[in-house]
Amino acid sequence: MIRAAFVMKLKPGFEAEYKRRHDAIWPELVKTLEEAGVSDYSIYLDEKTLNLFAFQKLKDHNSSDRLPENPVVKKWWSYMADIMDTNPDKSPVSLELKEVFHLD
Repeated sequence: MIRAAFVMKLKPGFEAEYKRRHDAIWPELVKTLEEAGVSDYSIYLDEKTLNLFAFQKLKDHNSSDRLPENPVVKKWWSYMADIMDTNPDKSPVSLELKEVFHLD
């Protein structure tokens, strides 16, 4: 199992909207993530900085690197683009984090 973490950025004033949209996450997006080998996916919000910290587990032979090509993922990115910092393709601006400690 691979553990991955990354940071994204929420635009000011959209804290409740971000949570609302994720509380109603599309079943087809969940299915797409699961089929790509993503599990145990959590996102945390630092309310002072509006940084979003995401953590997920990936199966050893996952296909998550192809998620940016998936139409459902692209549709979700477009849906979220008005409330997050995004790249020109509407993907969230994200910074992968290096794991420096882990305890089971």
